[in-house]
Amino acid sequence: MKLILLGAPGAGKGTVAKLLTKIDGSVQISTGDILRGAVAAGTELGKQAQAAMKAGDLVSDDLIMGIMEERLQEDDCKSGYLLDGFPRTIPQAEALKALLEKMGEKLDAAVEIQVPRDVILDRLTTRRTCEDCGAIYNVKSNPTKVEGVCDKCGGAAIQREDETEE
Repeated sequence: MKLILLGAPGAGKGTVAKLLTKIDGSVQISTGDILRGAVAAGTELGKQAQAAMKAGDLVSDDLIMGIMEERLQEDDCKSGYLLDGFPRTIPQAEALKALLEKMGEKLDAAVEIQVPRDVILDRLTTRRTCEDCGAIYNVKSNPTKVEGVCDKCGGAAIQREDETEE
């Protein structure tokens, strides 16, 4: 299955993607994950993305599309993929359409997950993310075994600055 999952931060895209990938063996791909992966791998595009992020700039659509193209051509994507929160803009959607045409692929569906604002705010303000491996927890529904410590890697499970009530 080749699918796009769209929705606001905290809508549950990542959770739904994890469930679906267990069912059909596809892979979950999020922009943040592929950016971190390209930076960690030290690819040329990863180095460019890292430079932009260190400078406090947004990573350009061209750079994101280059990294996305590299990711979609990896072997594990042959059995299908779920794009988690991508594309975010109309130019990204147009670039993705052109990329898929170039690759000779078609999406099976695009799904928007809609959740009430108060539910999203509650989810985001109680969410904790591991600084090291990116694992996601929720202090109410899925807390870490030891407060503030990631169960998977032992890193710090923190509340991101953009996930506070302010």
